[in-house]
Amino acid sequence: MMRFDDLKIVAPASKSYLQRALAIASLARGTSVLTNVSWSNDSRAAAEIVKNFGATLSESHGDLTVQSSGLHLKTDSYTAGEAGLSIRMFSPVLALDNVKVTFTGEGSLLTRPVGIIADALSQLGAKVAANNGLLPLTIQGPLQPGTVHIDGSLSSQILTGLLMALPLLKGDSIILVDNLKSKPYIDMTLSIMHHFGVEVEHEYYRVFRVKGHQQYKAARYNVEGDWSGAAFFLVLGAVKGRVEVMNLNTKSSQADRQIVSALEKAGAEVKRSNNSVVVEKKELNAFEFDATDCPDLFPPLACLASRCKGTSIIKGVSRLTHKESNRAETIKQEFKKMGIDIMLKNDLMLITGSEPIPCIIDSHNDHRIAMAGGIMNLFCASGSIRVKNREAVNKSYPGFFEEVG
Repeated sequence: MMRFDDLKIVAPASKSYLQRALAIASLARGTSVLTNVSWSNDSRAAAEIVKNFGATLSESHGDLTVQSSGLHLKTDSYTAGEAGLSIRMFSPVLALDNVKVTFTGEGSLLTRPVGIIADALSQLGAKVAANNGLLPLTIQGPLQPGTVHIDGSLSSQILTGLLMALPLLKGDSIILVDNLKSKPYIDMTLSIMHHFGVEVEHEYYRVFRVKGHQQYKAARYNVEGDWSGAAFFLVLGAVKGRVEVMNLNTKSSQADRQIVSALEKAGAEVKRSNNSVVVEKKELNAFEFDATDCPDLFPPLACLASRCKGTSIIKGVSRLTHKESNRAETIKQEFKKMGIDIMLKNDLMLITGSEPIPCIIDSHNDHRIAMAGGIMNLFCASGSIRVKNREAVNKSYPGFFEEVG
C-alpha cells in the first residue's frame, strides 16, 4: 500500500518542451544535445518525424544527441501518432519544402479538426487540403513570407508551428492573432527558440513580427520536468499526506504550474524550492479557479475539488471540447460514477465535494482521465475505483500507474 507521509516523485520530462526542442534541434545545423529526456508516446512520435527530416538521434543516459544539417525531407508520408501538438507544430515546418507530403495521425487525433492548419498555411502560399476538415492533410509548400491571420481561441499550437518555421523564410512575416488562449505555451515556444538563437517580437500576443533570414544554432538544452503529470501527485499530497515532486522548475513557462495556486486557494500547504514542490495535507475548502490558459489542469482540479468541502467553480470549459475526449462531458460522466456531482454551466464547471464510491470508470482513451481515475482510487476509502483503458497514460506518462502503486 502506498505511504503518503513522505512520498517522493521525480517528474518525467515535459512532452510539451521535448517536442518543441526536438523540432527546433532538427532545424539547427550541427549537433544539439537535449538533457533530462524521458519518453512518452507523443514524444516518440515527434522523434520519428524529425528523423524523417534528416536528423540523426542517439541517446545515452537520459541525454539525446540530435545531429542535423537542416531540413531535408526523407519521405512524403508522416504521422503524428495521437499528438495534437505535433500535427499543428510540424505542419508549417513541412510546408517549408516544396515536396508534396501527407500528414496524418492515429486514434482520437483523427476526429480533431485541422481546418485552422489548412487555413493558416494557405494564407502564406502553401497548397493544403484536409479530409472534410479532418486528417489526413496534404501539404505542398513552399511557404512564402507575408501576413497570416489566425484565431487563437481554440489552440495556440498552430501559432507555435508558424513561429518556428517563418524565421527560416527569405523575408519578414507578420502573424495576427485573435483571442489567443494558453499564452504560457507561446512563452514556452519563444524561450526555446531564443535558446537556439532565433528571436521574434510581439505586441501583447496579438501581433507577432517575424524577421526572415534567421537560422537556428545547435545548442545544449535541458528539458524541464512535466507540471501536467506532476499536478496529480501534488493534489494527492493535499488530500492524503505529504508528497514531494522533484525535477520541477517553479519559474517555468508551463501553464500547468498554476496548480500550485489552485492548491493554495483550496487551503493546502505548499512549499517551493528551486527544483521541487512539497504539498502537505490540510483541511480543504471549495475554491474558484480560472483554467482558461491551463485546460489540462481540469482533471487534477476535479480530483482536488472532489475532496473539498463545498462546491468549487472552475472556469474554462470551452477549452475542453477538442481534447482527446470531449473532456468536460467525460469528466462529468466518469466522476458521477464515483459519486461526485458535477454541473456544467456555460464556461464553468461546478464540482461538489463528496466521498468517492467504488466503481469502474472508462478513460475514453484520454490519458488525463485515466490519471484522474488512478488518483481517485487512492481517495476511495470504501473500495476500489478501477480504470478501463488505463494504458492511455502512455501518451504522456507511461510510468504513471507504477508511481501510484
